[in-house]
Amino acid sequence: MQVSQSDYILKTLLDTVNEAITIVDSKGTVIHWNRAAEDLYDIPASEIIGKNISDFGWNSLMIAQILDEGRPIRQAYHEPRPGTHVLVNTSPILAGDEIIGAISSEQDVTKLVRLGNELFTTTSQLRTLEEEITRYAPTDDPFYRIKGSGPAISHSIRVARRVAPTDATVLISGESGVGKELFAHAIHRASSRSKHTFIAINCGAIPAALFESELFGYQGGAFTGADRKGKPGKLELAHRGTLFLDEVGELPLEMQVKLLRVLQERQFYRVGGTEPVQVDVRIIAATNRNLEERIAEGAFREDLYYRLNVVALEIPPLRDRVEDIPDLIQLFTREMAVKHGKPIPRFEPEVIVTLMNYSWPGNIRQLRNVIERLVILTEDDCIRRDHLPLSIQVPRLDSEVPTAAPVHRPPDEQGGTESELQRIHNALRTTYGNKAAAAKLLGMSRGTLYNKMRKYGLT
Repeated sequence: MQVSQSDYILKTLLDTVNEAITIVDSKGTVIHWNRAAEDLYDIPASEIIGKNISDFGWNSLMIAQILDEGRPIRQAYHEPRPGTHVLVNTSPILAGDEIIGAISSEQDVTKLVRLGNELFTTTSQLRTLEEEITRYAPTDDPFYRIKGSGPAISHSIRVARRVAPTDATVLISGESGVGKELFAHAIHRASSRSKHTFIAINCGAIPAALFESELFGYQGGAFTGADRKGKPGKLELAHRGTLFLDEVGELPLEMQVKLLRVLQERQFYRVGGTEPVQVDVRIIAATNRNLEERIAEGAFREDLYYRLNVVALEIPPLRDRVEDIPDLIQLFTREMAVKHGKPIPRFEPEVIVTLMNYSWPGNIRQLRNVIERLVILTEDDCIRRDHLPLSIQVPRLDSEVPTAAPVHRPPDEQGGTESELQRIHNALRTTYGNKAAAAKLLGMSRGTLYNKMRKYGLT
C-alpha cells in the first residue's frame, strides 16, 4: 500500500498534539493511534492498529455509540486506570450522511487533578493558619478578602492597590458575579477616605422616577408623601467618603447629565431645593456592560464615560482563573460549614476536575452558591459527582450497568434462562451499559436486546 504525503502529514500532526487520539473506521477497526495514546494506555500502536477497538476495553462504549448513533460526546470524564484522569471528546466522521468512522480525543488532566488536590490540601492548611494569625493579630490589608493568586486576578489587585491611595475615579468592569463591589470596598478601605462612609447604589435596581431623589435627596414637601424635614441623598451621605455606582451602564440618560454636572462642579441641588449642596466624594463605578457599545447605541453619554473611566480596572471571569478555583472551593466550604453548623467535607478528585473545567457563567457568586448547596445537602463527609447540580455534571463513560429485578421463572427453564441472562449481563458490563454496543457484541439487533431485557426484568 502506497503511503501518500497527506498520510505523513496526518501522522506528524497526530504525534505533535498532546491529546491521545484514536481514529477508527466504520467497523470499529483502529486506523490511527498516536504517541500520546500509547503513553496514556501503555499500548503500542503496532498492537492495536488494524484490530477492533472493542477488543481493548472501555473504548468500545464510546466508539460504538458514535458509529451507531452519530451522537458526539463532549468533555466526558473518565478514569481509564486508577490515578489517571481524562476528559474525552468524540465525533463521528461523516461523508455526507454516512458515518464512515469516528475520532476520539482524550485530554490527560491527571496533573490538573493532582494540582487541584494539592492546592486544596495546602489552602486548607493555609486557611487554618491565617485564621489563627488573624485571631491574635487581625490583618490590616484591605485586599485580604479578595482571594486568588493566579496572574489574572493578581494583575487586577496590583492595579487596585496603586489607584486606591489616590482620589482618581475608577471604572470597574467585569461580568456579573466576579466581585466588583468587593474590589470597590477594598479600594475605599485602602484610601485616605477609609474613616468616612462607603455608600453603594445599584443604578439598575431603582426605578428611573425615584432615582433622582435617591441620589440627590429632596427638600421637605418637595412632592406628595415627602418627609417634611426632607431627606439627604446618597451623595450627601457619602460626603468625604466614597460613592459606589454599581451597574452604572443602566443609569437613565437624564440622570447621566446630572451626574456629569456633579463630577464637574462638585455640587448639586436636592429635588425641590434651591440652594446648592457642596460635596466632596470619590466616585467608583462598576458595570457588566460594554459602555462603548452603549455609547454607539446612544444609551450612554460619551463625556460621562470619559469622566468615569479615569482608571479602568477589569476583573477577570472565573473561567480565566482556573488555578484559583481550589482555593475558592476551600474558602467557601469552610465558610458554609461554619455558617450551617456542618462538618467540613472532602471532595472526590472527579468533583474537583468538574468544578475546575466548568465555565461558571455566574462566576464567583455561582461557585459560592454551589458550594453552599453541596455543604447543606451532603449527608456524609465526602462530596461526590452525583451531589453536583445536573447543569454542572459532565457525562461519565463508566455509567452503571443495569441490574436485574427479581423475577419468577419456571424451574425447568432456569438453566437456559440464567445462561442467556448472564451473557446479556456480561455484554452490558463490557460496554459499560451501552445497549447498542452490547447488541453488536451479542450478535443481535438492538430491538431484540430491548425485548430480552424486558423479559428478564432488566432495568
